[in-house]
Amino acid sequence: MERIIIIHWSSQTGPEPIIQYPPEKPFPAKDIFLKIWAKHELNKENSMITYEESENGFISIIQQFEGEIWMVILVYSQKDMIEHFLIEVSPDILAIISRNLVELINTNKITRAISEAYNTIKNYSKLDREENLINFFQDKIKFTILQILRNGVISKSKLTNKLRHDYGFSTVNIDLILTSFFRESLIVKQNVPGSEECYFLVIDLSCTRIPPNNLTIDPLDTNIIKKYQENIKNFYFDYDKIIEVESKTIIQTILLDKDVFTLIKTLRERNLSVNECLNILNNKEGLFNELLNKKFIYEAKGLVFIFSDVRFIKFIPYYIIEKLIERYRNQDISLNEYLTHLKLLTEQLDIHPFLDYEIV
Repeated sequence: MERIIIIHWSSQTGPEPIIQYPPEKPFPAKDIFLKIWAKHELNKENSMITYEESENGFISIIQQFEGEIWMVILVYSQKDMIEHFLIEVSPDILAIISRNLVELINTNKITRAISEAYNTIKNYSKLDREENLINFFQDKIKFTILQILRNGVISKSKLTNKLRHDYGFSTVNIDLILTSFFRESLIVKQNVPGSEECYFLVIDLSCTRIPPNNLTIDPLDTNIIKKYQENIKNFYFDYDKIIEVESKTIIQTILLDKDVFTLIKTLRERNLSVNECLNILNNKEGLFNELLNKKFIYEAKGLVFIFSDVRFIKFIPYYIIEKLIERYRNQDISLNEYLTHLKLLTEQLDIHPFLDYEIV
């Protein structure tokens, strides 16, 4: 990436370049900004567009703030491969960064903010798959959308209105937020005859605890490992996943705290001392004891082992069929919407003929 440019769109004079970083080069020619704006006008459903001109490529994210329209433009050389960049860097990140820049445009913080944004994007490295999935539980809007989609087919306008009126998310860029759902193949978008553009949940996402993969870690005292293994066997013999899912124990204890999830991932590889664990947890002894009591970690003679690994599960949401039937009977969805969602769910059987779930 070469630079970031913030453009104000004036209904009278057109594009007005405000600031860029790095600041050394002159702004691109005005006709380039006009062509980018024209592409936005032709793609009003998408807040982010790409545009190519000679040796440069542009990613433009349109934002509205306090009644004004802004474009945050990222400039690239063609050799940087914009398509590859968009796969590697989450569009959600670009949406958040561009929104923050626009909100600071008339403050004394904008110079530093655009510099930080440039370095953040330029040095951005793709999160691993688990870190991508954990955002569906940590991000309030994504988690809310997932809950809504679990009731079955919904149109884009109804989803946006529901988020705004029922949950208070007043500024929702639905296109960029749903990119994460498409990336993980959780949803399908289709135009249904007689209806607006609709979204269908075809793969759901949950989490579960499973026994650790490695039960033969060799501590100084071999009696420790024997007792450790016996405790694990006894726990999982009586383990009731349904009760734990309903109580949201894993989500609240593990997924909502990045330090805890980091500890679990570290313990997958090796056992740690109590002090090492406390360092990862920022010396929260109460949290350490909670993990012990809830059987996520195991401690013996100053050594700590993973007791319950936490993994994500992607599965076909057959439970939606019953909800679709009820919603159709209540005339909440049309026959075409009902049949389309049924068809999309059954098609998942062709994609996953032997196993209807995946542990990530």
